[in-house]
Amino acid sequence: MTLSTRALPAGVLPGDALPVAPVPPVWLGNGLARVIGAGGWRADLLMLLAGALAALAFPPVDLFPILIPCFAVLTAAIDAASSWRGAARRGFLFGLGLHTAGLYWLTDAILVRADTFWWLVPLASPGCALILAPIAAFPAALCRLAPVGWRRLLAFAGLWTLFDMARVFIFSGFPWNPLGTTWELPGRLGDVMIQPAAWIGVDGLTLGTVLLALLPQVGRRGVLALVAGLVAWGLAGWGRLVLTPLPAGRNPMVVLVQGNVPETEKIGGRDNVAIFRRYLALTRSGIADALPEAGGRPLVYVWPETAFPGLLAEDDIARRMIARAGEGAAAGVIGTIRSDAEGRWRNSVMAVTGPDGRVADLYDKSHLVPFGEYQPRFLPFHVVPGEGMAAGSGVQTWHLPDVAPVGPLICYEVIFSGQVVDAKDRPDWLVNVTNDAWYGDSAGPRQHLAAVRMRAVEEGLPVARAANTGISAAFDAHGHELARLGWNRQGVLAVSLGGALPVTLFGQWGRWIPILLAMMTLLPALGEWLPGIGRRMAIRRL
Repeated sequence: MTLSTRALPAGVLPGDALPVAPVPPVWLGNGLARVIGAGGWRADLLMLLAGALAALAFPPVDLFPILIPCFAVLTAAIDAASSWRGAARRGFLFGLGLHTAGLYWLTDAILVRADTFWWLVPLASPGCALILAPIAAFPAALCRLAPVGWRRLLAFAGLWTLFDMARVFIFSGFPWNPLGTTWELPGRLGDVMIQPAAWIGVDGLTLGTVLLALLPQVGRRGVLALVAGLVAWGLAGWGRLVLTPLPAGRNPMVVLVQGNVPETEKIGGRDNVAIFRRYLALTRSGIADALPEAGGRPLVYVWPETAFPGLLAEDDIARRMIARAGEGAAAGVIGTIRSDAEGRWRNSVMAVTGPDGRVADLYDKSHLVPFGEYQPRFLPFHVVPGEGMAAGSGVQTWHLPDVAPVGPLICYEVIFSGQVVDAKDRPDWLVNVTNDAWYGDSAGPRQHLAAVRMRAVEEGLPVARAANTGISAAFDAHGHELARLGWNRQGVLAVSLGGALPVTLFGQWGRWIPILLAMMTLLPALGEWLPGIGRRMAIRRL
């Protein structure tokens, strides 16, 4: 009773009310256990290293097993911390290592403009990681409200998922590399393992991933539960593939044009005419090859993000030239920059139809890239050219002549789970135009492509993706890759898209599903914690 009536020290949460900090589990190894238990700079360095190694779980490596020891180190450090502040610091350092390693490829974008921003080269990835690291610090601190053991592990998994989902509110949103993408393995195995995203989304997969990674900490039963969980996951995915056959549908054959224009050429602007001619020639040859294979399907050719080196909306001659190159197609989807009525610059994609290249519809990018397309106000220096871009009004569906309804998406808008489709006007397919030339032949374009595949499963819609330097690809409504044109290749990819599936459970309810699931993991922890808080408050009043 004496311990219950004692006021908690400053900086200690109710879950910290222990006489002695718990000892890290022996199975981590005596060396790691001593480092974690001793604290100090060695423990901090260990957190950075564990986070960096955990980044190997992201595409294209997809090494899920690495999360088991990495999360074991993190949770042991959380338990061994003397207060919630110490746990938060360790979570922060883990997140710093995770996102610095996972976003290493951002350095390539700085190198494109190294003559101006050379001093940012060593800061690009760590700088973004500093902004994202608190997303790991909060779960590390708050999970200590639960008692040590399986309840704390459950609380950590739920909190990790909820705070990771909150990344959509950072700047214009940056939900890159959720741990649910671990299951986007190449080939048929990956097709099976990502199918549950149709029910619970990639954030639900993140929750499942963290729970599975934590299970071995429970002991032998936890290891058996991990094996059983993986088998159940795979059976659920296989079952969905079998029970939801793809309809033929009425979607078009898409001709994806990959110009392979280096970013230095695009920025310089000296070869605009040559770039335009290259796209015209590729379109002409692609349409000619695809027409005999179309089998009566309409053709739609797609140019990548900002592929047209000018202002297409204002260039009637260029649109007519594009229409002539695409003769035989029902429509063309062209990435371009435009200036609106107020003189604001917008990153846009236009649908051109008819022999005169009439602009049948246009879409402005709504999720802008921080530091790339708009200038965050807190920065004391200017990194975005000019005034940056203006954001569009949000997702929409195009209804083009003779073409099934399509939802356009520009660049990294496709990473926003649950925000890629107009729910009131559901399209039959999605088209994503992008320019990943900034990021070189790195993990960046592969991680971006993995997001495209996940959106196909979540929404039950086929997706066609045209990228400037690669990777251009198409996925059916199960997320199965139909074809791809690899990195640093110039060419054309003609693909017949399959039909759309009925709206998925996730398509109906969106991110409310993973939010609810994550909240459910907190109930056992709160059930233990809340009565204790009530007793302490009652005793203090006495």
